[in-house]
Amino acid sequence: MLDIESSALIDLIKNERSSDIPGLKKHLEEVAEECERSGKTALEVIENFGLLSRREMLELMAESLGSYVWNPKNGDISRDIIEMVDDNTARTHNVLPVQFDGENLYLAMARPLDYQVVETVHFILGHPVIPVPCDPDEFDRAFLRYYPEKVDSVADIVAEFGEHIEEIENDDEDHSNDAPIIKFVDVVMQQAIRDKASDIHFEPFEKDFRIRYRVDGALYELPPPPRSLATPVISRVKIISGLNISERRRPQDGRIQTKMNGRPVDLRVSCLPTSYGESVVLRVLDRSVVNLELDALGIGQDVLDKIREIIRLPNGIMLVTGPTGSGKTTTLYSALGEINNPEDKLLTAEDPVEYDIEGIMQCPINDAVGMTFQKALRAFLRQDPDRILVGEIRDFETAQIAVEASLTGHFVFSTLHTNDAASTITRLMDMGVEPFLIASSLAGVLGQRLIRRVCKNCKTMYTPTDEDLERLGLERAQVEGIQFCYGKGCPVCNNTGYKGRKALTELLTVDQEMRDMISAGAPANVIRDKACQLGMRTLREDGLLAIFNGETSVDEVVRYT
Repeated sequence: MLDIESSALIDLIKNERSSDIPGLKKHLEEVAEECERSGKTALEVIENFGLLSRREMLELMAESLGSYVWNPKNGDISRDIIEMVDDNTARTHNVLPVQFDGENLYLAMARPLDYQVVETVHFILGHPVIPVPCDPDEFDRAFLRYYPEKVDSVADIVAEFGEHIEEIENDDEDHSNDAPIIKFVDVVMQQAIRDKASDIHFEPFEKDFRIRYRVDGALYELPPPPRSLATPVISRVKIISGLNISERRRPQDGRIQTKMNGRPVDLRVSCLPTSYGESVVLRVLDRSVVNLELDALGIGQDVLDKIREIIRLPNGIMLVTGPTGSGKTTTLYSALGEINNPEDKLLTAEDPVEYDIEGIMQCPINDAVGMTFQKALRAFLRQDPDRILVGEIRDFETAQIAVEASLTGHFVFSTLHTNDAASTITRLMDMGVEPFLIASSLAGVLGQRLIRRVCKNCKTMYTPTDEDLERLGLERAQVEGIQFCYGKGCPVCNNTGYKGRKALTELLTVDQEMRDMISAGAPANVIRDKACQLGMRTLREDGLLAIFNGETSVDEVVRYT
């Protein structure tokens, strides 16, 4: 679905320039399709298509809004004007005050046609607001000049509520558009992004309202807001993610696009009805904190070298397996980035497309309109690809087409939910794929888990205890002279003892001997034992290596392996 800004810009150009540009309607339909496919704004796509220049579009917007195009080079903004919009409001809604005529406040905006932002800022500030278009690139540079990073904490905002809490508790009106509620939700999202959280959880209970962040795979609770804030806060999240706030009986999915210090951040929203209200989870997709390079994943060099050999094969299937949240998608993106070159055509089918990668055709899966992994994969084979990524193999048909694709000269990347690498082969057999086809097409399986790294700032070395050795199944002689580590906790890691994550992996490579075993229908434990004989390091063994290298703790390895 098109975002508000892009939809408004397309309508504006259609109404104002239809007589000037031949075939404009068809061109704009193509623009809308490209925006939905790539996640880019209409401003970017229209400029790339060569329909209108960026300057022409900005002037068209200014004319329709009754304002002008703001250029940061025309002079400094006075401190009095800047102070009319607080740091948090400006940063969250990406607005910059540039003029006040005694009644109207003129706000420079990179997305001036987004009426929801204009209405929200009007609610917060209490002044009539007039949007002023500005080149997005120039806006970002100017914004950081006038609003250097400074973000309120959730605890500060909860403390500020005061009498407003009583007002919410004592009436039944909708408070989702009240300025304090708007500010509270903005700060929760900003703090999560600043702390590099992967998810934000809003959870209403009978007597409590809990907000938690997931950072490095672990959930941390924020200072609990009053229970009476649950309904207006969740309604506010639904409003800005384009969901139906009156529908509280069915699950809903939405999306929020925002900016943090000038960089775009995407939040995927999931809403689930529960006994005491709606549980809402926001998945934070911040490209700036995800390093999509194989070398950044923390995978051992010997395994990395084998992965690089596999992904450069002309055909075959490479599967990454593990539970939800184990970094499978990041590993696949990193592998694609490694082989992304002008000589090869790369296609992906994803649910949803999480990161836009230059040079790769990415196709979002939409079961509601019948765009399934199977249909996408069949269509891909008619697009002359060299490499294909299928987000997940969920059923026999998808597995069968993936096998067919690999046997007809394509290399296929995908994921599967199994406990370890060896179980992947029996899982494919259980789906109905013939063993000889698995043997012919499978090139490698990477089993993966994500564990937390011990914080380097408060890392403390110690001699392992007998209890540690018992938990890991080791003898004292095996760790002679080796020190283990843990994190004491410090401000750098929010007193958790951990900072950042690394991947634990086991790579099963399929050679001729392994193919013969697979064709014969060998069970998972036999395949696992043979893989280990051929040099595969299991997840537990890779975890022990991480402990011996001082990267993680005993608790983490035991928990995930």
